[in-house]
This record gives sequence, structure tokens and C-alpha cells, in this order.
Amino acid sequence: MSLEEITGKILAFRDARDWAQFHTPKDLAMALSIEANELMEHFLWRSPAECAERIETKRELIAEEIADIGIHLLELSHTLGFDLPAIIEKKMEKNARKYPEAKAKGSNLKYDEL
Repeated sequence: MSLEEITGKILAFRDARDWAQFHTPKDLAMALSIEANELMEHFLWRSPAECAERIETKRELIAEEIADIGIHLLELSHTLGFDLPAIIEKKMEKNARKYPEAKAKGSNLKYDEL
């Protein structure tokens, strides 16, 4: 399914419930942050081994949090009039300039420290 088709389903779900009035850019941005924090809760204070186990045992719950993040991101992008694939592509091009492969490969340094 394409991003446009998924976004259409999200908007249809929202509109059938008359929720557009509540889904302002501010509230969608806040919901996106909240859902990201709910995802982080699965990993907070856990070792890498515990995280790996959590991914196995709570896979469906983690997937639902990721889905919630995607739903809010797609709706926010639509609401603000952004073409999500286009802005991701533009940002990746900018990142490629900031983090040239020859300097950044294998490094976790920020671009201004390379």
C-alpha cells in the first residue's frame, strides 16, 4: 500500500469520527511525541540483551507504538501540506552533504566534529 493510500485510510478513519477538529498541528505534534515516548518506554533502563528479549516478547506492542507514530506523522504531514517522501529525500540529500561517507563511515561524531 502506498503512503497516499495509507494516509487516505487514516483521514477517512479520522473524518468518520469527526476528529479533524481535534487534530490540529499542535496536537498532532504532541501526539507524535507522546507515542515516541511510549515506544521508548519499552527500552528504558534495559540492557542491550534485555532490549533484544523485549523485542521478542513484546513485538506486537512495539509494532503498535511504531504504527501510532506513523499514523500521527502521516496525518501531520498531510495537515501541513508536506509531501513526506519528498521532504525525506531532501533531508537525506542534506545529510549526505553534512555526513560525507569518507568522513562519517564508522563514526558517531556529529557533522561539525568530523
